[in-house]
Amino acid sequence: MRTDDFDYALPQELIAQTPAEPRDSCRLLVLDRAAGVCTHRHFTDILDYLDPGDLLVVNETRVLPARLQGIRPGGGAAELLLLKQEDQAGVLWECLARPGKRIRLGDTLSFGEGRLVAEIVERRDEGRRLVRFSVNALGDTVSAALHAIGETPLPPYITRTVDDPELYQTVYANMDDEHSAAAPTAGLHFTPELLQAARGRGVGLAKLRLDVGLDTFRPVTEDDPDDHVIHTEYYFVPPEAADAIKATHAQGNRVIAVGTTVVRALESAARSVEPGEQLPSTGGPTSLYILPGFEFRAIDALITNFHVPRSTLVMLVSAFASREQILAAYQEAVARRYRFFSFGDAMLIL
Repeated sequence: MRTDDFDYALPQELIAQTPAEPRDSCRLLVLDRAAGVCTHRHFTDILDYLDPGDLLVVNETRVLPARLQGIRPGGGAAELLLLKQEDQAGVLWECLARPGKRIRLGDTLSFGEGRLVAEIVERRDEGRRLVRFSVNALGDTVSAALHAIGETPLPPYITRTVDDPELYQTVYANMDDEHSAAAPTAGLHFTPELLQAARGRGVGLAKLRLDVGLDTFRPVTEDDPDDHVIHTEYYFVPPEAADAIKATHAQGNRVIAVGTTVVRALESAARSVEPGEQLPSTGGPTSLYILPGFEFRAIDALITNFHVPRSTLVMLVSAFASREQILAAYQEAVARRYRFFSFGDAMLIL
């Protein structure tokens, strides 16, 4: 197995720059793994593939306004992109810093005309820094200052400005759970009306949390994917979700993961117990790396987007179907001019 095995040709113009309007009007490619057949529908048609008793599992994490534009000592421009909170108070954060070579240990960066200040307290690999935030005398918390002056980060392949940052949030995102640097984008296709229609068909909904990091978009650069160091993300499967999954499988129905982040959370939870045991309520950091040959224990179907070539996400979906089926489906999607990546069209793998 080589990283090149997960590459494919994608015309630049097929990378979606804006979401579909309305959200559920995007296209849907349905891949039947057993039959090896692709069907082309629209996302609202997903109801045709959901049976009473099935369970949709979603990631309710919300994207933090994690991009900060400010100035460094001497007056030059500085940018921080918050990646991971490292203390309970929300003062210590791991960030990406730009320009990395000019932001030194001990530097103090100012944002929002001094409303928020960041001291560089540790240099880390790949342009990352550990920063300690403080606020001015207005009485802000760090969180309040971030919401006042921070911007919603978008993936690097989206080059257009998005006027409404809520377009990069799912409709079920938890307002009290802003921990992600990127959206769980498979969920962007759902509308409240579509979720209500699913419930009307007897389809359940369970929510969990996985804090999405920017490494999720990073292509694998090593020739051998086994040499790649997968990123670590925090997840939590609450008791309500674990109970719903147990009940669904006990009744012979399907657990349908909405997005690769849900897959990573559920399969991580499944590996905290012995094979065959029921999925528990659990959480913590996970560096689960899913490659072809992986044995799935928790999910039966997957709603996902079309992913970046040579990425760990292409490898994950190739583990759930097969590399040959996924690349053939992607080739067909390119030929039919589907829209790719975060704001693009959707795929249902059965």
